[in-house]
This record gives sequence, C-alpha cells and structure tokens, in this order.
Amino acid sequence: MSKLTVQQIKALARTIVKSNPGGIRYSELVRQIKEGHPETPVNTIHGSTWNLDATFPNDITKPSRGLYQSADVAEIPGADDAGESVVEITPQGKKVSEADFYEPFAEWLKNDLDEVTTVAPLGGAGLKAKWGTPDVVGAYKPLAKNLIKFPLEVVSAEINIDKATPVVAFGQAVAYRLFSAKSYIAMPSTLTQEDQSRLEALCMLFGVGLVLFDLDPTNPKLLDQSQSAEIFARYVLRQRVRGSFKSARPRRFRAHLRIESPELSVNHQVRPSDHELYWTTPEEMALCTG
Repeated sequence: MSKLTVQQIKALARTIVKSNPGGIRYSELVRQIKEGHPETPVNTIHGSTWNLDATFPNDITKPSRGLYQSADVAEIPGADDAGESVVEITPQGKKVSEADFYEPFAEWLKNDLDEVTTVAPLGGAGLKAKWGTPDVVGAYKPLAKNLIKFPLEVVSAEINIDKATPVVAFGQAVAYRLFSAKSYIAMPSTLTQEDQSRLEALCMLFGVGLVLFDLDPTNPKLLDQSQSAEIFARYVLRQRVRGSFKSARPRRFRAHLRIESPELSVNHQVRPSDHELYWTTPEEMALCTG
C-alpha cells in the first residue's frame, strides 16, 4: 500500500472521529491511522490531524484538550436543559422551574454577598457544553476607586431544584472550577438532613460554596451554608481524632527528656486524654522506660 497524502489522512481522520460517538483522543486517532497505514510517516499524520476541529468545523468539535468528537453527537438535544425541564410544586401549590431562580440568585450574589461586580443569568446551552455552562456567571473586577488592581475573578453557580440529584449538581459545580475562581451550588432547602450534611462536607472539601433556598421565586430566602459546612467538617475531624486516640488507648505514648541533674529527670507522658508533665526520680523513670 502506498503512503497516504495529507488530504487522504484528513478524510480518514474525519471518518474515524465520526465512527466514535463518545469521541476519540488525539493519540488514539494517530495510532489507528498509523496501524492501518504503516507506510505513512507519523510526522505527516501529526501534521494533518492536529487541528481537525478547524479543518472541519461543521463536522468535528473539540470539547476538551486532546479530544475530538463528532459534531452530530457532541450535543444531545435536551441534555443541557434537562435540569430546566424539572418542575417542582411549591408549598403554595405553584409550579416552578429552575430558570425561575436564576435572576433572584444573580441579584443575591451581587447585592447580598458582594461576590461580583457584574453578573448575568446564563443557563441553557449558552456555552455549547453541559459541564461548561453555569446557570449564573459573574465577575469580580477592580473598580476605578481601587488603588490595587487585582486580577479579574470569575464566579459561577449551578442551581438545581431537583432534590433527588444533588450529586449531579455538585459535579457540575466542581467542573466550573476549571475556569472560575469561585463556584457555588444552590439546592432547595427541602433536602434531607443526610443529603445536606454530606453535600456540606463535600463542598467544604472541594472548595465549593453551598446555598440553600426556598422554592419560592418571589422570596427564595437564600442562605449561605459555608459557615455551617466548616463547623460540620471540624466536627467530623474531631470525631476521627477521638476515634484514633481511642484505638491507641491500650498503649500509651511516652516521650522522655533528660536534664543535666544526677538526682532529677523529666518524664513527659503524652496521654490520649490530656498532656501532663511528670517529675520523677531516675529510679521511677527506669521503671517507666523498662
């Protein structure tokens, strides 16, 4: 078989990408072309396939670095606004959707928290990617009166009214950290106590702000749970420390410090419950260390 030309390599690469609905990595694409046509120089393959998304903008997309995907299946219809289609019933019997809370959250983020200087509801598929389209996005930028001009900070938020899918919302909020200085997740206050506690701990661990709100667009009563999440994390840490001490209780830990005195020594015993300093004679210390 004769080696492929540049145009043949590009056409073959487009066919391979379209045959992989889930996308294909650049290195795997090059490998498949090289295995099928070993007589073609690998450098020629690299030079022909490194910018397929620019060569075939209507056929191939690049959702992330090093990943090619067919434009026909890159965006599944309705996948990005699946959360918006969820309808909840308020205690007053009214139907509300996720989009009803975009504007109230944007105003609260700017006016109450003062986290952004400019903010706008986005949602939907504005950025052509499910995991890259925040429901609310804002920016905190230096004003003219600021003497120190700090870098611009992007703040994103994921709002979810479906209390049954907190993990999905949390995953999206974490994904926004790829391009945001701060990320928030807003969930309804009707979450179970167990789900709320776990979500608070996860948000504390991954640096995501957690906000709870009532299912009332006119008065959502947004509450920042960051402080309670910190308290919960401290409680969990304290319980773990106590548990580790309890498991080590049968064997005490001793640290001894000798001083230059023939009659007196210092024995510092670290006990699980407290820290005390005991003064003993050399004979008593010998019994302790023996």
